[in-house]
Amino acid sequence: MSSADAGIPGAGSVRLPLLLLLLVCSPCLVPCSAARMSLVATVAGAPAPPIRAVNLGGWLLTEGWILPSLFDGIPNNDLLDGTQLQFRSVTQNRYLVADQGGGAAILADRVQASGWETFKLWRIDETTFNFRVFGNQFVGVNSTGGVVATATTPGPMETFQLVRRDSDKSRVRIRAPNGLFLQAKTMESVTADHGEDTDWGDDDPSVFVTNNVGRMQGEYQICNGYGIMKATQVLRNHWSTYITESDFNFIASSGLNAVRIPVGWWIASDPNPPLPFVGGSLQALDNAFSWAEKYNLGVIVDLHAAPGSQNPFEHSATRDGSQEWGTSDANIAQTVQVIDFLAERYAKSPSLLAVELLNEPWAPGATLSSLKKYYQDGYNAVRQHTSTAYVIMSNRLNIADPTELLQFASGFSGAVLDVHYYNLFDSKFNSLTVDQNIDFVRNNRTADLATVTNQNGRPLTFVGEWVAEWAVQGASMTDYQRFAQAQQDVYGQATFGWSYWTLKNVNNHWNMQWMIQNGYITLNS
Repeated sequence: MSSADAGIPGAGSVRLPLLLLLLVCSPCLVPCSAARMSLVATVAGAPAPPIRAVNLGGWLLTEGWILPSLFDGIPNNDLLDGTQLQFRSVTQNRYLVADQGGGAAILADRVQASGWETFKLWRIDETTFNFRVFGNQFVGVNSTGGVVATATTPGPMETFQLVRRDSDKSRVRIRAPNGLFLQAKTMESVTADHGEDTDWGDDDPSVFVTNNVGRMQGEYQICNGYGIMKATQVLRNHWSTYITESDFNFIASSGLNAVRIPVGWWIASDPNPPLPFVGGSLQALDNAFSWAEKYNLGVIVDLHAAPGSQNPFEHSATRDGSQEWGTSDANIAQTVQVIDFLAERYAKSPSLLAVELLNEPWAPGATLSSLKKYYQDGYNAVRQHTSTAYVIMSNRLNIADPTELLQFASGFSGAVLDVHYYNLFDSKFNSLTVDQNIDFVRNNRTADLATVTNQNGRPLTFVGEWVAEWAVQGASMTDYQRFAQAQQDVYGQATFGWSYWTLKNVNNHWNMQWMIQNGYITLNS
């Protein structure tokens, strides 16, 4: 789920706040009504808006919270890329810290741990890692054996082994590149010169107790965690079994008429994508189009993970939460090439309903100027291959003004604005009752949708993600039914339609298939 990047409601790992998305597209050459008629009339196999769709999240782009068992076979699967560790010296009873957040020495003088005391893992193998600090430098050992965080890229001297105590995995020693172990001699002196011997006692300055304060379970983590051979086996089995033709039959027979399919940028390099990613997802996407054509469903191809990662969440396939998309013209051009590949490949399919250029870019890392440049170039790439598919573009997350792209969007024909609405991921929802949640949907969400809807119908509006889940404890089936129906009523006013997150999920209320089969969601004919 693009908005539940790291967890589920009620679990402490949920990190993504309630956010709006805007999606836009193509230059307007004809009046809006004529453009819409042309689009609808030409795309014979795709449904006419407004659509009722479901997201196929967790299928071609991994999000561990959707199906955690995918990660079960990874050794030390609590130490994947992006895991955030804090180390407390047992002798000093202080936390290791990158002084000044990085660029200086590693000390052992902090009573409490926060950002400077948190180290992000880059996994080399199941026991070997680089440690990235707050300022994005890497921990290493200097020529005198001192431990510092000064390297901007990791090399041999920034590569460490974590040795865990068999009887207590939180108790670790850190073997340095010189073969010796890190030790906190004093609060001001952390060095790589302790020998092999230890009894793991509290008097050993080479022993540290770890706090695991954050993890990531995205595509990067599963591929690098397993390694290319095993990851290929695991993911190809997942792609061929998790979503099948029978699911498309179910979707169509349940009253839905489209699917939104998240994909990662490396699909354009299939079957041999850059490491650590593995090939095979393109065949699954080909299958999806074949099934969609058979069951008369529209397909929205959604670029959910862009090169460099457009947000800090696992569903953008970031290695460690870093966000580097859009920082150069070359990066933008690489992303446009992905869109060009997808548009060219599926332009002739009668089921191609839309191409979504980017999911949830995060401000301020993704600048508005970079985004507009990419949207223009990405739109042009789609139009090189199809004049009929809608082109969807997302507004930045973490902004104060959800209308910042409205004027830009109004200059494009076939534009769609995509907003994602969850009564979650924000503390204001934590104490709401059943009726207060439902009233929020009927009043606040109606107003939110009106804010991004122009009276002239340009661009169309699309609630591309929503779910019948909330922070209410002990809600009844009737409560959930009312909540789901209220959202259908309101989001049904979106001129392009809506899409539920997601078809399948280990958490029942996030699982639209389960919700339909068990009578929680009823789709009106």
